[in-house]
Order: sequence, then structure tokens, then C-alpha cells
Amino acid sequence: MEDVRPAASLRAPLRLPHKALMGAGPANAPPRVLHASAQPLVGHLHAEALRVMDDIKDGLRYAFQTTNPVTLCLSCAGHGGMEASLTNLLEPGDVAVVAVNGHWGARASDMVTRHGSRVVKLEAPLGQPVTLEAAEEAVSKHRPRLLFLVQAESSTSVLQPLEGFGPMCHKYGTLLVVDTVASLGGTPLWTDRWELDVVYTGSQKVLNAPPGLAPITFSPRAMQRITSRQKPCSVYYWDIMQLGDYWGCFGNPRKYHHTGPVSLFFALREALAILAAEGLTASLRRHAEAAARLHAGLQRLGAEFLVPDPRHRVPTLTAFSFPNVDLQAVARTAMTRHGVELSGGLGPTVGRILRIGLMGVNASEDAVDNVLSVLEDSIKNPILTNKL
Repeated sequence: MEDVRPAASLRAPLRLPHKALMGAGPANAPPRVLHASAQPLVGHLHAEALRVMDDIKDGLRYAFQTTNPVTLCLSCAGHGGMEASLTNLLEPGDVAVVAVNGHWGARASDMVTRHGSRVVKLEAPLGQPVTLEAAEEAVSKHRPRLLFLVQAESSTSVLQPLEGFGPMCHKYGTLLVVDTVASLGGTPLWTDRWELDVVYTGSQKVLNAPPGLAPITFSPRAMQRITSRQKPCSVYYWDIMQLGDYWGCFGNPRKYHHTGPVSLFFALREALAILAAEGLTASLRRHAEAAARLHAGLQRLGAEFLVPDPRHRVPTLTAFSFPNVDLQAVARTAMTRHGVELSGGLGPTVGRILRIGLMGVNASEDAVDNVLSVLEDSIKNPILTNKL
């Protein structure tokens, strides 16, 4: 006799509603991507899977705008890309300068400390990026192993300028690590041109694939640092020297590291093919135009932007509020009545803002017009808690 009986919740097949995912991510996935994830399973080292992995590497080099041989995917959320970047480059006692102007810089600082390195926080007010001058002052003073920046700080929707930071870092022997989880494919990112050393992203945002993969690329300069470590990377799962052989980055026979999520690989391969077919330049233009349309509509509704300078607003995610409006009721109404997701704040902005994401297929005129219409109705006719 079984000690535990089957749960009643599992008797019916799974059925989910369609929602417009207009928050901070994940974004909606195109039918082609969802269909790819339903393809028959193959072994993760079968020839078919390896071909898909090679296609992914080609697609990622295009998306990252790099020729780095060590360009691959980690089997994890984008958050894992942050930890893999730090654990591969840092050893105990190293110094890392981390830009902190929102949630993700604070999270990276925590990771640096947990791995036995020393963090120097380069802080900027919420809603503002870090300046090149302030970064150079910190880097020249502390001579850190790395400088960590977030291109799109999703808790605030700040766009961090990156041009000039790479050459500045290299002048002092420092590596530059950049988080592009909420930006890659939707705002300009030129890995080689800007001399970025490690860049990672997430599969579920602008790329429009399901969550669960963290694309990442390492420059030759970063790889030189990794191969000269005194000891191997302290976390086997994140060790790029092991992962690089699994992904065929070093010219060696493929070597088992872990069982890769092949269905997610299929989906990401198709998502990257869609980006390549549209063209990166066209995708960047489409996101910029959608963001301008959204910002104009929010202004007409009386919104106040968390990021006051339009030049520093990331096009893929917009943070805003309304005076004397119950933001939680607005988000609740949008979801309950319209099936449209609006995100609240994150970390230091919890309870202070709403966030609308325009990522991938959701960066369109129709999507913008729909979310503005839903927002207007949710402000005028909110569902209060006691009416649910």
C-alpha cells in the first residue's frame, strides 16, 4: 500500500489562460518558439542537440555583437549568469567595484561578499546611472579585479551608458562585467566595439524564449584571467572551463558536464533565428519607437516617470507612478479584468511604482495601445480589495 496518495490537484490536465505579459518578464513567446519547445526530445549529446547548440552560439554572437569563441548558455535563470560571471573572475581577497543604483547592483554586491571577495559599492541615486567619471575615480583608486554594471536596472528602468567604460577599465587592468538581462536585443549593446569582457542575459525577456537559460559571453581578456587563476572556479556548475568543453568552445571533443535542458535549447534557437531574420538594427528601432509611443501615452495619462531624463530610460522597461492612485489596485484590475500583467516595484522601489515591459513581440504599436487602454480603465475603475 502506498504511504502517500496521489494529489487530487493532478487529476485534470493542465490548462492555462493566455495573458499579455507586459511586466518586467518573462515576456510572451511567439508561437514558433513555443512549438519548438514541444519538439521530440533527443539526448543532450546527440548530434541533433549539438547542432542546435552550435546554432545557439552563432545566434548569441550576433545578439551580443561579438566574435568571442567562448559564447554559450548556462542552464539557469539569468540570475545564474551574474553568479557565474563573478565566480569565474574573482578569487578570495580580490576587489570588485559594483555599481549600485537599484536592486541588481545590491544583489551582485551580496554575491561578491559571499564568495570571499571585497566589494566597493559605487552608488548612484535611484533613477540615475553611474557616470564614467565616478567609475574611473573608483577604479583608479581601488584597482579592482572587475567593475560590474547593469545596462538595464529593471527595478528602476535606468539605462546605464556603457561606451567608454571598457577602455577605462582596461587602462587600470580591470575587467568589465555587464548585466543585460532586461536589455539585450532591445537597446544597443556592442560587446566587442565597447570592449566588454563578460556579458550575460536571460532567455525570457527581449529574446522571447521561456525562462531557464542564461546566455553569456567571455572576451579573450576575461578567459586569460580565468586560465591564470590560482585555483579552479569554486563552483563546479559555473566553471566556464568545464562548460566551454560541453558547448564545444575550445575545439576539443564535447565533454559531459550536465544534462542540458534540450527543449529550452530548441526554443532559444528559434528565438534567436527570429531575431536574426528581423535584424538587430530593426529590432532596436522597433523597441525605441514602441517606448516613445508608450512614454507619450503615459504622459497624457499624467504619469510621473521614476527616471526623469528620457536619455536614461531603457526602452524595454518603463517605471512610473501616478499621484494619489492605488498602484496595487491598478495592477490587480489590469490582470483580473483584462488579463494584462503590469509589474510593481522591485527591491527599493516596491510599492512606489508600476513597470511596463516592451520586450520582443510586445514591443509593437498594438501592444502599447492596448496596455495604455487597460491602464486608463484600471485607474478610472479599479477593483478594490473588498470587491474581489
